[in-house]
Amino acid sequence: MLGVSVAARVEQVYREDSRRILATLIRLLGDFDLAEEALHEAFFVAVERWQRDGVPASPRAWLVSTGRFKAIDALRRRARFAASQPLLIAQLEELEQVEWSEEDVEDDRLRLIFTCCHPALAADAQVPLTLREVCDLTTEEIARAFLSAPATIAQRIVRAKAKIRDAKIPYQVPTLGELPERLDSVLRVIYLVFNEGYSASGGAELIREDLIREAIRLGRLLMELLPEPEVMGLLALMLLHESRRPARTDKDGKLIVLDEQDRSLWNAELIAEGCGLIERALASRRFGPYCLQAAIAAVHAEAATAADTDWEQIVGLYDVLQRAMPSPVIELNRAAAISKRDGPLAALTLVEAILARGELLDYHLAHSARAEFCRQLGRVEEAREAYQRALELTRQEPERQFIEERLKALE
Repeated sequence: MLGVSVAARVEQVYREDSRRILATLIRLLGDFDLAEEALHEAFFVAVERWQRDGVPASPRAWLVSTGRFKAIDALRRRARFAASQPLLIAQLEELEQVEWSEEDVEDDRLRLIFTCCHPALAADAQVPLTLREVCDLTTEEIARAFLSAPATIAQRIVRAKAKIRDAKIPYQVPTLGELPERLDSVLRVIYLVFNEGYSASGGAELIREDLIREAIRLGRLLMELLPEPEVMGLLALMLLHESRRPARTDKDGKLIVLDEQDRSLWNAELIAEGCGLIERALASRRFGPYCLQAAIAAVHAEAATAADTDWEQIVGLYDVLQRAMPSPVIELNRAAAISKRDGPLAALTLVEAILARGELLDYHLAHSARAEFCRQLGRVEEAREAYQRALELTRQEPERQFIEERLKALE
């Protein structure tokens, strides 16, 4: 019978190191599916061997070696019967000659992140593949988070793996010259995961804590392995947003806007960590859009009350951000800051200009912002019309309830 201490140790190693081991096996074997089979085979063998022989001094290295040998054995058996025997034999010879050391394992996690977020892969496959392979979320969990069918998510993951194999996408960290473009893909994927957790695109819940945790875990991992200013900026941005989560909803799950939040509920530890990171990033003078967004979040976080917020500084940061990364959504957020500094009429003019260009017509927050500015100006009918349009577009229940309450208040 398996001893409790050994069983607990196997579970602990799986929980803490399975993704590291998988990353190394993917590099050594050159195949996602073969590596996953090898990973599970290795842990299955560990249950029996560690009970008999004791837990090895380096469980991670033992599991990588065992998984690799199990994969080679599986390929040998397959080679005896497969029509493509010469190809399999060549693959076997190549695998048997590959050398590795335990020091490679940390780099392998970084390689895996960059592989899953390679720009050659379809954009809608990068997030599911990263969550599956790097974070170990199940296909069902990913599908539930992004309101998709599990079969659809599974197909995207399968196609992405096939693309990596067939296109021979290199399993490596980009060179210094390639890093800016490739790093942007990785940061975008991590921030997409965080945003889906922080403000779900649909469903009954505003917040998905599991996705927030996974995104921050990825951000911390990337920061540990590649401490670039924009990586610091993204991690700071996520931490500062996360610091406000306890105050974003009431006990019934209803949305509470930033100005009305109880700031005593904000997490001071996360605020301190986020502000420290953004100070380091800005000091490098090599900051980009994530750093600027984090700097805006830091100004909010440092204000003791809503009235103490330095809106002049926030508008100035949005000006710089808009030049660095032109976007109608950034324009919309800047308009909200303008409303605090210059009043609702100035903000309404900006929002109506965005909508007049045909941009953000299907974005519920643009219509909600227009409604709010009209309400503040006493233009009740225009506010009601804009809130109705926002209500038609939103797919998230807490936001629907918030807009419905605003509509009732107009009556």
